[in-house]
Amino acid sequence: MKKFNFFIASILFSGMFLISSCGDNEPDVTITYYGEKEYKELSKHINIPEFPYDYSFSLPKHTFLTSTPMNDDLATLGRVLFYDKNLSKDKTISCASCHKQEIAFSDDVAFSEGVQNRATARNSIALGSVLNFAAYYGNFGGVPFFWDNRATSVQDQSRATLGNPREMDMQMHEVADAVNGLDYYKPLIKQAYKGSGDLSETQILNAIGEFVNSITNYNTKFDRELDKQWQTYGSSGNNVAREFSGFSASENNGKKLYLQHCANCHGSNSARPPVMKANNGLMMQYDDLGVASNTGQSQDESMFKVPTLRNISRTAPYMHNGMFKTLKDVINHYSEGIKNHKNLSSDLKTDSYPKIMNFSETEKEDLIAFLKTLNDEKVINDPKFSDPFQK
Repeated sequence: MKKFNFFIASILFSGMFLISSCGDNEPDVTITYYGEKEYKELSKHINIPEFPYDYSFSLPKHTFLTSTPMNDDLATLGRVLFYDKNLSKDKTISCASCHKQEIAFSDDVAFSEGVQNRATARNSIALGSVLNFAAYYGNFGGVPFFWDNRATSVQDQSRATLGNPREMDMQMHEVADAVNGLDYYKPLIKQAYKGSGDLSETQILNAIGEFVNSITNYNTKFDRELDKQWQTYGSSGNNVAREFSGFSASENNGKKLYLQHCANCHGSNSARPPVMKANNGLMMQYDDLGVASNTGQSQDESMFKVPTLRNISRTAPYMHNGMFKTLKDVINHYSEGIKNHKNLSSDLKTDSYPKIMNFSETEKEDLIAFLKTLNDEKVINDPKFSDPFQK
């Protein structure tokens, strides 16, 4: 049986099509974006589609934040790097070990487990707490990373995490050696960087950054309702303060309470907090210097990053030390448990004393009902963000 092979350049997919015919009128078409042989080898280790997922996105209109074009090939490479345990010293930990997709890229313990069973110094911040990393951290001067605000980009954050002795304990040259020594990266590198050479440290960090920057958290009830307001009223007035027709009475009341008591720090539209650091009176004496460990300033002692609250009901335990196991615990703290620390933020004070918000049990349940409207309904199951490695 005679077989003819044709290689046709594809503008649309920037890949190759291998078309074979066995003499009939229906040619057998095999898509070989990565190369047929390379894809077979790739598939022995990881589960990825023959063509990369589409990592593009458009942010909700109400945010007034711009979307960032994504490189699908680079994000695909970054996804594999994000889940690869070979990038840790003892080959047991990946970025995803502390940032689990099913719980909005957070961890469910106070202190995550790193290499050699070492514990992290702080609770792992949920990557799913922000609208989108590229928009949230990249625009308007950006927002710093980590609980102590010491990093200014995803790349800086990734480098620090990979090198942290409590986490992955790998210097970047060791990471590069590991990646360049693994055959399954070769076809991914070829597509992402249009070459067959080894990856540099910067290229590795940029690929991880592209994947993390593609993660979005706006498929929420809150965003849908706020976009309705935007479509009706445009930018006039305070759309978030209006009654949401798609919310229950409890959710609307919880939103009202949130705007009254929480939004000054965490933001009104859950896109970006108005303040970058705060002390929320967890205790009178802290073992952790917080932002001061980075700045050395006494006024920053026990001040910590102010997170946004998307997917908050999925990302327990809470606070930099994971001291609260439930959202009810968190609300109880703000209701009647704030301590008068020397650096207690002014938004949590009345005169010189901690605020006592004294929420009723119904108000506490309403706040929780509202916070649950901030859950993204897609990101925790989206295959393009999932673990690609064969189980």
